[in-house]
This record gives sequence, C-alpha cells and structure tokens, in this order.
Amino acid sequence: MHRFLALVAITIVPLVAPARGDDWPQWMGPGRDNVWREAGIVERFPAGGPQVLWRMPIAGGYAGAAVAGGRVFVTDYVTDADVKVANFERKASTGRERVLCLDEATGAMLWKHEYPVTYTIAYPAGPRCTPTVHDGRVYTLGAEGDLLCFEAATGKVAWSRDLKKDYSTKAALWGWASHPLVDGDRLICVVGTDVAHAAAFDLATGTEIWRTGKAPEQGYVPPSIIEAAGVRQLVLAKPDGVYAVEPESGKLLWETPYNADNGSIIMTPVRVGDHLYIGGYQGKNLMLKLKADVPGVDVVWRNKPKQGISAVNVQPFAADGLVYGFHESGELRAMRVPDGDFAWKGTGPLGERPQGSGTAFLTKHDDGTAGNRFFLFTETGDLVIAKLTPQGYEELSRAHLLEPTNNAFGRAVVWCAPAYATNSIIVRNDAEIVRVSLAE
Repeated sequence: MHRFLALVAITIVPLVAPARGDDWPQWMGPGRDNVWREAGIVERFPAGGPQVLWRMPIAGGYAGAAVAGGRVFVTDYVTDADVKVANFERKASTGRERVLCLDEATGAMLWKHEYPVTYTIAYPAGPRCTPTVHDGRVYTLGAEGDLLCFEAATGKVAWSRDLKKDYSTKAALWGWASHPLVDGDRLICVVGTDVAHAAAFDLATGTEIWRTGKAPEQGYVPPSIIEAAGVRQLVLAKPDGVYAVEPESGKLLWETPYNADNGSIIMTPVRVGDHLYIGGYQGKNLMLKLKADVPGVDVVWRNKPKQGISAVNVQPFAADGLVYGFHESGELRAMRVPDGDFAWKGTGPLGERPQGSGTAFLTKHDDGTAGNRFFLFTETGDLVIAKLTPQGYEELSRAHLLEPTNNAFGRAVVWCAPAYATNSIIVRNDAEIVRVSLAE
C-alpha cells in the first residue's frame, strides 16, 4: 500500500490534453510492423532526460500497452505468490488477471475488469499479449487462454471464451503469448493442440468461423498475413511446422516441417523480398523461398550451423535486405538474406558482453526523413536512440525510464514491449506504467 501511495503521489497530470497523434492499437503498432511514423520526435534526449508525463501503479505482466482514441489498454496479474520462477519451472499460483483502461493524457483509471485465474506456467508474472483495439472494441488474451472482447468506452464484456476448455488443451510452458490478429470480420488466434492449432472468431459475437491445424504444443508465434503467388496467405507456426492457410476459410495452402526445442517457436516469420525467415532456440533456423506461381515454399536452408538469428524474445526487423535482431545469446545481428551470413554482429545497446536471451525491443522511427533511426527499449529499462545500417550499430542517445522488476537467468530484467503514440512512449514493468514525452 505504501508503494501504491508513493506512485500516486508522484503522478504528473498534464493540465492540457495532448493533440491527437498516431495510435498504437495492437502489438507492433498500427501496421503490425514495428514502425512508428509520427513526425516531431526528439533526435537526442535532453541532459536531464525526457519529460515524464505520468506514472501509475500496475501489477505483474509482460503485456505491452495498446493506445487508441485517447485511452491506454493494458493487462496485469495480481497475486500474493512468488512469481520469480526458473525458466523451465511450472509453478501453480492463484490470482486475478486484470484489463485496465487508462486516460492517455493523465493516466487516470477509466475502467477495469478482473477475473480469477490459476497460473500453471513458467515465468508466471502475468499476461503476455498486447490488447488489440479495433472499431470500438478491445480484445485481450490472458496467459491461461482467457479470450475476452470489451466495449472500449465502458469496459462492458461483449463476449468471452475459455480456450483451454473450448479446445481441450492446456497452457504451453510459457503461457498463451501469440497476439491475436484482426482480419476483416475475424479475430484470428492460436488456440491449442490436438483439437485445433488456430481458429478464427467472429469479431462481434466470438462465434468460431473456422479452425485449422494440429500441434504438439501451441508455440508462441503471432499470426501474420502476407500476399504471395497472387493470394493472401495467413502464416502460422507451431513447434513441428510452419504453414499457411486461407485467412477467410482456414484451408491449408502449404506446410513445411520445423523442429522446435522445448516447444519454443516464438518469432513471427520475417519476409524479405520473396523469402521468409524464422529462427528459434538452439539454432533451429529456417529460410524459405515463396513460390511465385502457386502458394507454396521451397526450403533454402534449415538449421544452418552458426548462421541465422535465433530470436527468443524480440521480434526481428527487416530492412536494407537484412534482418536485424537479437540472437538467443543476446548478441545483436544483421543477417543477410537468403544466405544467413552476417553483415555485422555485436552487443548493440546491451553493454560490453551479451547475456543469454538479452532483450531490447526494436522499433523503427520513420517520419519520411529519419533514415535508419530506431528506438530500442532494453531489458535494463533504458530507451536508446540508435542507427542500424548495413555498416553497423551507432548509438545516438540513451535515457533510463524504468527499473527492471523481474528476473531471468539470475539477472533483473524488464521484458515488456513499449507503445509509441502521440509523440510519447508508454511502457510498463511489474510495478508501474509510465508515459514519457518524446516530442522534440
């Protein structure tokens, strides 16, 4: 309680609401591509650091915030249990998952919804999935498979589903972490294992439209849609395969085998030209070439020794004919496509020596003039402005925003994706959520 009061006491409330800028309504932003397109953004931080607009208390979780229509939506987990659990250790705990709606200008609570949940997962700090805001509704997916739809204005529940019950499955080792995708009138989700791997639900009612695939475990890969061979293809990945289906029907278009260690297939496949790349734990990397005439792929290489990027926490970014991303060792790499060799590799913003699963969330700032400028939010709670080019990594400026409150591999970390909206960053740890101005 004392900590709560202290956080409230230091909350800074702007006297005037900010002018509306771009929203960040889902995982990886408006285009689901980790590109921030607002103009008027700071090039370097001032000497005293960027201005903190507000701080508000929050409970545990890895879920990033979504920002839409002057509101911030985020989820957390309230429990008295010890949530600092080893990487591969499932530990049961009981508590409440919450969906919070905050005023973007002040941080004030507008509404909240909470429900009881029993966690059976490793890293049980809280939910993983960023809320998705679309057409006046908010869709959230909890760590144990609670899928809910809310009216954004009021917090009224429009519909809900229990994925464990509906698809006769259990949570994967690290819980449900595949951010749902809105496509047309459908919400597409990774749902389960033996009964179905993925399903599409009616946005308005939650009624299942189609289901597809089977898997030994869900995996953690968010669905994505590409266009190739003249058709739209919904790309999905599971521990034993990468495949594509028709987004409208769930009908299989193609599939190729994969072999994930510990079920840990995590990153969404990255497209560079006519190639798709996916990389996972222990060097389980796969380069595919999309067929031009009919939906399908050819394997260019699989599990190439000492090549590729094994992305275990952070979605890589494709630019300049390269894939920029953090390898499982914590090393920042620039990988050429399609050969998988490196233009360069190094520690990037994470210090002199990379550490296992070292994490910094990559977001490109592209206002039409910025070139290869990125914002990187690191696991130490720093926000870094840097250039990523085929020639290397160049750090321009750094500011500390949050304290790391969770632990991984014996070190303190904050593993929560930021949101960029209205010339600011909104990011959280397991104790507070903060909005910081990035206006020039």
